[in-house]
Amino acid sequence: MKLQKDCIECIYNQSKRVASFLNVSNKEKDKILQIAKKHIENFNFDLTPPHNATPMYQDIAKALHVKDLYASLKDEASKRALEFVPTCKEKIEKSNDKLLYAIKTAVAGNVIDLAAEVMYELDEELEKVYTTKFAIDDYELLKKKLETAKTLVYLADNAGEEIFDKICIEIIKELYPHIKVFYFVRGEPIINDLTLQHAKKSSLDKVATLIDSGVPTPGYAIDLASSEAHEIFKSAECIISKGMGNYECLSEEKNFPIFFLLKVKCSVVASHVNANLGDIICKKL
Repeated sequence: MKLQKDCIECIYNQSKRVASFLNVSNKEKDKILQIAKKHIENFNFDLTPPHNATPMYQDIAKALHVKDLYASLKDEASKRALEFVPTCKEKIEKSNDKLLYAIKTAVAGNVIDLAAEVMYELDEELEKVYTTKFAIDDYELLKKKLETAKTLVYLADNAGEEIFDKICIEIIKELYPHIKVFYFVRGEPIINDLTLQHAKKSSLDKVATLIDSGVPTPGYAIDLASSEAHEIFKSAECIISKGMGNYECLSEEKNFPIFFLLKVKCSVVASHVNANLGDIICKKL
């Protein structure tokens, strides 16, 4: 999905959130906003939003001498998510379709997003997600694919979501023990996206093979992936792609068995995917 004019304000607002979250001085805030404006002036509309936004974030981090802008918030997001694990597992165990409820649990976690145009409350989303229908519903196709696939690539999104991804992967492996799961994380800190270090903190290595994708963008940019990640990705028999950043990077790819799982939190993505703001989708590429 290429950058749209409506993305500009959203990306600029993301730079404001950095200043607000880190509680920087007015001088530093002005510096952050100037960096953002400079990058925005040179944005390339032939590239995706994640491709365009990444250099801006990297320069902001350098200017503030901070490697991981949202390190503490990412830890808090995961701790908060852990509070909901018993409820989610109970819902899944009592359901008549464990895979569906596991997938919806993973989608509910997708509300944890500091780069979104609209913010949602996690507890509210978990309360209603199990009774909410997918606006775009390719769940049965995903289920059928998992029944025969021997390799699954699961593209992580934001920190905090990995707690729900872990539950989902556990159910997938319980139902389809023949599947080998590769859990892809970002190559370096970007916004609140999940990295290898954070995934290990949440013990994702206990349920999947962790892969540092090498990708520095808030979305799986194939052109920036490491050779190892790309080889695994292109040979995977099924790919679950979590979140809008991954959708933005992969929605125009061809010939990959990708299923996009996300909550629509952006008007541009809503228009591109032909859904409404707030919808949840399970869409086959």
